[in-house]
Amino acid sequence: MRIALVAGEASGDLLGAALVRDLKALHPQAEFAGVAGPEMRAAGVSAWHDCEALSVMGLIEVLKHLPRLLRLRRELRQRLMDWRPDVVVGIDAPDFNLGLEGWLKRRGVRTVHYVSPSVWAWRERRAATIGASADRVLCLFPMEPAIYARHGVDATFVGHPLADLLPMRPDRDVARTALGVPTDAKVLALLPGSRGGEIARLGPVFLDTVVALLARHPQLRVLAPMANPLCRERFQRLLAAHPDSLALHASVSLVDGQARTTMIASDAVLLASGTAALEAMLAKRPMVVAYRIAPLTHFIVRVFGLLKVERYSLPNVLAGAALVPERMQAECTPGLLAADIDQALRDGLSPAHLARFEGLHAELYAPRPRAAAEAVSALLPVS
Repeated sequence: MRIALVAGEASGDLLGAALVRDLKALHPQAEFAGVAGPEMRAAGVSAWHDCEALSVMGLIEVLKHLPRLLRLRRELRQRLMDWRPDVVVGIDAPDFNLGLEGWLKRRGVRTVHYVSPSVWAWRERRAATIGASADRVLCLFPMEPAIYARHGVDATFVGHPLADLLPMRPDRDVARTALGVPTDAKVLALLPGSRGGEIARLGPVFLDTVVALLARHPQLRVLAPMANPLCRERFQRLLAAHPDSLALHASVSLVDGQARTTMIASDAVLLASGTAALEAMLAKRPMVVAYRIAPLTHFIVRVFGLLKVERYSLPNVLAGAALVPERMQAECTPGLLAADIDQALRDGLSPAHLARFEGLHAELYAPRPRAAAEAVSALLPVS
């Protein structure tokens, strides 16, 4: 039995690794190959390409990388047809994977798309198009299958893996011990994203924010987990080039991986909008969510009304309320971010917010153990 997986970026790598481990438990003799990161390789996937190759976000950014992505997809199509997998699972990266899945499906290959694109935010009618590409859609959020059902698409809620990976009440002292951080320190977790474009746009703003915070909290410890060596190199260059690099080097420590542990160890989190915001919610930490996309991309999104939601971060979307501060585009400034983080460091997480975070956490549990693997397995030929 052969199962191909195509993952984009670090979060897709983590999801893919968990899926492979569960599929191995169901099908011990199965072979796994495709586009994978370090976690998926460790789980037993033979990597034809690294998932970093698909880590591109934004209309303008995709256009810039389009020739390379098209070459990669053509090569991948041929390799998959030669390898003859029983099912192909595209994990996230919808701009790349849905086209690939549709091409394979039209040639008789069973396809799964793992992680529903945000149809609740970006044009619900896309659900039908997604169904034309994938035989089955695996959803991380409980409100998503009903949207697909309206368009006749096979979609199932499989739970969010992070809900099982984080305890309901994470232990901050244990996390600090693991990272060698004093239990009485004031700690900020800084996560500028895992994509090159995110780090380029948010990194300088985040570092300016830290400088402003150090004026109010001179003993502040800043832990910045880096998703991979390339992210570390990019952020380190920004750190070295900053006008206040000496002060920043004294306060900012780069951590290889361990984003989850770092967030649990923190008093507050400053992060790029995305999966990390959900992880900070599950870690039960106060956070400030920031994001900047390319100005032309933002103009196109705004003028053509492509975005259908008022809230961006996953905690706020799931709650249907403004639980955490969001600073996007023009509001993503060091002054506003520093003020928000200063308040979070002083006030912490209120009992009401903690209860809301815990309620959302419970809603994200998988309906069954290995639900995602079972949903993929159901498409495999009977041996």
